[in-house]
Amino acid sequence: MELRVLRYFLAVTQERTISRAADTLHLSQPTLSRQLSDLETELQVTLFERGSREITLTPAGRYLRERALTLTQLADKTVQNLQTQSPIISGSLDIGAGESQGMRRIMHLISNLQADYPGIQLHLHSGDDANVKDQLANGQLDFGVIIGEQPLTHYHALKLPERDRWGVILPKTHPLAQQTHITPLDLRHQPLLISQQAAQSHQFADWWRNVASQIQLRGTYNLIYNAQLTVGDGPTLVLGLDQLVNVGPDSPVTFRPLSPEMTAPITVIWSRQQSLSPVARLFLQRLRASLPA
Repeated sequence: MELRVLRYFLAVTQERTISRAADTLHLSQPTLSRQLSDLETELQVTLFERGSREITLTPAGRYLRERALTLTQLADKTVQNLQTQSPIISGSLDIGAGESQGMRRIMHLISNLQADYPGIQLHLHSGDDANVKDQLANGQLDFGVIIGEQPLTHYHALKLPERDRWGVILPKTHPLAQQTHITPLDLRHQPLLISQQAAQSHQFADWWRNVASQIQLRGTYNLIYNAQLTVGDGPTLVLGLDQLVNVGPDSPVTFRPLSPEMTAPITVIWSRQQSLSPVARLFLQRLRASLPA
């Protein structure tokens, strides 16, 4: 497969018709159709279902679109970084992270970095730890920010001094909102949402202890913003991290920490197999300098 042809394929998936894609690419329609047909022949799969008005992707086409986006983005970033090997630091910095208050340090550092080097572009990729590690592995990211204790033998790692604190997001009118802390006994028979990552790693197994059988997990979430919306619309409470949800005077929800306390480390990781760009090396240098000795 050629990158040029993958870009043609992506243009067609974006425009939904051969004719519109051909206009965007400044190609003739027969030329573009032939390129796509040759791609299907090369891969020995059907990528499109051609309808009377628009084309739709087959399962193979959807898979190729996902991989083609990754490949073309990686190629573009590689070219950009190679072309900026000069004393004037510029280029892109890709960071993947879950929702964490530890990102405040990262964003403050990047803000200062961009003030000193306006040619640096930041690209943030939100996702859970599994997504971040996958994107690090395929070269999409320079760094990942992960939450919690995990084996990191395949990565360089730098632990931040901040720690995320677990607690319960609940309505201000809820009886438990009158307490300063929430215990496992308090959560018996309360409908709960929990982060997907915490559920998969059984992160609360030791904290529940003897009341685990009385805990009512109603589901999981990836994004705390969407999860906390359920708090105002029903009886569900959300187990989440502190400082990620608005609990100000105008908010209907509040946050109460857990007791016994549960906190999670915040770690910046990067691949052992890939070289860092000048921008990434500068970011890492400043991150290390920002940490206490």
